[in-house]
Amino acid sequence: MLRQYELVERVKEYAPQADEALLNRAYVYTVQKHGTQKRASGDPYFSHPVEVAGLMTELKLDQQTIITALLHDTVEDTLATIEEIEKLFGPDVARLVDGVTKLSKIEVMTENERAAENLRKFLLAMSEDLRVLLVKLADRLHNMRTLHYIKKEDKRRRIARETMDIYAPLAERVGMYEYMREMQMLAFEQLEPEGYATITGRLAQIRSQEGGQVDAIALSIKQVLAEAGLNVEVSGREKHPYSIWRKMAERHVTFEQITDIMAFRVLTDNVEECYKALGVLHTAWQMIPGRFKDYISTPKSNGYQSLHTALIFERSMRMEVQIRTREMHSTNEFGLAAHWAYKQGGARPDGQVGWLRDLIEIVDASHDAEELLENTKMAIYQDRIFAFTPKGALFQLPKGSTAVDFAYAVHTNLGNATVGVKINGRHMPLRTRLANGDVVEIIKTPNSEPQLSWLGFVVTGKARASIRRAVRAKERAEVAEIGAKLLDEIAGRLPGRIGKKAIDAAIQRLDMRDEEDFMFAIGSARLTDRQVMEALVPGSTADLGDEPEWTHTERAISIRGLTPGMGFELADCCHPVPGDRIVGLRRPDHKVEVHTIDCLTLANGVDADWLDLSWGERTTGAVGRLQLVLYNRPGTLAEVTQILASNRANVTNLQMVQRDEPFGTYEVDLEVGDLAHLTRIVGALRASEAVAEAQRL
Repeated sequence: MLRQYELVERVKEYAPQADEALLNRAYVYTVQKHGTQKRASGDPYFSHPVEVAGLMTELKLDQQTIITALLHDTVEDTLATIEEIEKLFGPDVARLVDGVTKLSKIEVMTENERAAENLRKFLLAMSEDLRVLLVKLADRLHNMRTLHYIKKEDKRRRIARETMDIYAPLAERVGMYEYMREMQMLAFEQLEPEGYATITGRLAQIRSQEGGQVDAIALSIKQVLAEAGLNVEVSGREKHPYSIWRKMAERHVTFEQITDIMAFRVLTDNVEECYKALGVLHTAWQMIPGRFKDYISTPKSNGYQSLHTALIFERSMRMEVQIRTREMHSTNEFGLAAHWAYKQGGARPDGQVGWLRDLIEIVDASHDAEELLENTKMAIYQDRIFAFTPKGALFQLPKGSTAVDFAYAVHTNLGNATVGVKINGRHMPLRTRLANGDVVEIIKTPNSEPQLSWLGFVVTGKARASIRRAVRAKERAEVAEIGAKLLDEIAGRLPGRIGKKAIDAAIQRLDMRDEEDFMFAIGSARLTDRQVMEALVPGSTADLGDEPEWTHTERAISIRGLTPGMGFELADCCHPVPGDRIVGLRRPDHKVEVHTIDCLTLANGVDADWLDLSWGERTTGAVGRLQLVLYNRPGTLAEVTQILASNRANVTNLQMVQRDEPFGTYEVDLEVGDLAHLTRIVGALRASEAVAEAQRL
């Protein structure tokens, strides 16, 4: 553990103007506050914040960050308060400490909810000042270094999984590769102990058999480049065990089949020498096709720059080579930490880098703990592809991203308005996966809305969160519209005319936010008719006795203008279409379920609120289901599809459900305009020689 004077000396080495007295006061404060607290290792607890502060000095960060590292656990684990820290160390330090502090004292939350709330607060604080992230990453790194002292295996695995899923990818996104690699290694050891032991054992075996082979290859590379007039530094290393494990899993290969377990790094003086070195190496040894990447001309989103290539050395040995300038190397190893080494003038750089803005948008859009954790993990994983707008703007996206992901990456409003896409000048489906270098032109219309089905293929956290938020808003608006229609029916049973004043009073009595909240509660059956009546006119339900709770509508409630799947759902059992006589089943916190009046499953809805519904004037469009018994002979399906096409019916699903020679029984889902349209289709099918039987299900 660093002693007090050692920590201060480290800071003074790179920041001579640092306030020595303030640093000493922070060191003493954390020692006093943590007092006799012990870590799982048996060490005094204050050794942890001191070591975290030491990690911050290695990054040459300003004194406010060092003090934050020293104090980062005091509010969570001692009686210290943010107000006290602000008084002793200033508002900036207090703000940073508050950003790092967890919310673990909220006992009522589940484990996932606590994790999500901690992450939510952390991301919001990080958006204001990246030093919060740097302290948090150092805090997690030191905790991982001492994780083996925790006795409970399930706790070790939970912390390791959180590190692998959240903090290692975050370190990668800000370019702190040293932190990322060590976190992954330590987490891998806990999560896959057998895999870790096997791979480290094999690496040790190779090392003992081949002696100084890595050094010998590094020397060969340096000699080849020196002969070309390049003064470079060359270093080599084995890939770390987790990297090998992940490659084995991705490629479905054994350890023996991994041929490029060695990686070499070439450091040059300038960019021109990087490309010259690349040419020399490709001339000296055979390049492996498809393995070259130029991150100098197209840097990663975290600022990482380097040339990556793979070569075949002697005896068919494969090796990876990274070529970069010395300045790039310094930035690459510690990423944003190099940029956020704050000057002593107190200047604060803008923490709102692009990917961070996306994370904050995800925080705002996510509905619950599970959704936040899922979307955040999507947003921070790093395997990327590069795609362009027609004007040449470059966007980095995760592998597997679709046109919809691209639209949301450009802007949330563009994603919401998307209706189509051209990829490299060709019209393509929205679910098309993008490839490196694709030019993507998004087609939009002002009145379009995100579709729930998009959630089935988007991969980015930002797209998923934005779609869910838009769908929830539309769903809420449509349920509220149903609620407003129901309110008219309920109000009709009350004495006198119900106006705005009575509704406002009811909202207050029910302790609701606004009128939309009130209508939504009615539409989603969170309020019974009696509760609504009593809120509108207190005492009005006294004479109702044991009258059933469900709504007695004197006229059918129209669902015209509402979207299936939003405010209501068309039942799968009877597939109602416009023109059918329909009723609705309404249960608390469920969408209204629409059935035909003669549906056999309506008997199961005895516990639901029954609504008399109508389609409304000029309502068109729904999916009807038919059962067809066809003769089992060549051409029958073609004849049936021809009949459907000539009657302008779109087939959404076709399935054979039974085969009894010489017949085949099929179920067909059709998009039709209304009941008359469906009836015409059934008549045309029954007239066909190919169809033995046709009936609606």
